[in-house]
Amino acid sequence: MTIRIADWGRRLKIASTAALLAGLAACASPFNADVTRFQTQLPAPQGVTFAVVAEDPSLAGGLEFSQYARYVAEEMRQLGYTQAASPEQANLLVRFDYGVDNGRERVRSTGFYDPFYDPWYGYGRYRGGFYRGGPWAFGFYDPFFERGIQSYTVFTSEIEMKIDRAADGERLFEGTAQALSTSNRLQYLVPNLVDAMFTDFPGQSGQTTRISVAPEKTAAR
Repeated sequence: MTIRIADWGRRLKIASTAALLAGLAACASPFNADVTRFQTQLPAPQGVTFAVVAEDPSLAGGLEFSQYARYVAEEMRQLGYTQAASPEQANLLVRFDYGVDNGRERVRSTGFYDPFYDPWYGYGRYRGGFYRGGPWAFGFYDPFFERGIQSYTVFTSEIEMKIDRAADGERLFEGTAQALSTSNRLQYLVPNLVDAMFTDFPGQSGQTTRISVAPEKTAAR
């Protein structure tokens, strides 16, 4: 299923493509999450309630969204906020969205000069938009690559979070956490991106912070 995360291009620009891609040479390497946050003065948590709601209305009430919303809710509770019984009873509405793109193939040389490999290849959003899972998790096979060249697929994942004051809709916080990885499994990506989003929360407004995220544990291929 293809989705779009609102204001992608305006919210986040990666500062250094080469550094971000360096951790992708092996599947066991961690990936870095780039977290950008903007905020006004959030209310003190004591006595303030919140509810996590879907930014994309089509996700509201879905089992997958509910699972990821629980990660966000747990982080809010750890900050001292109280989860409301319903959005109508909440002081704060935490709007949440997530996605991963279709991935792009990358090739690297492992033993001899590869005229097709360029470590400075461009970075950008997959134009077809995001999808929620899919079969393209690994690189393609070709006997030529057994002679010292490896291929793998790079995926771009992102979460977006906004916090509005329920009484008047005033925006108090908005942030994105984005990462490149060799995994497209949202069950792995979303919890780690949420963890990155809440690291040193709410952060310095307007600052992009790079946070290392643990690699996914997978069998050797």
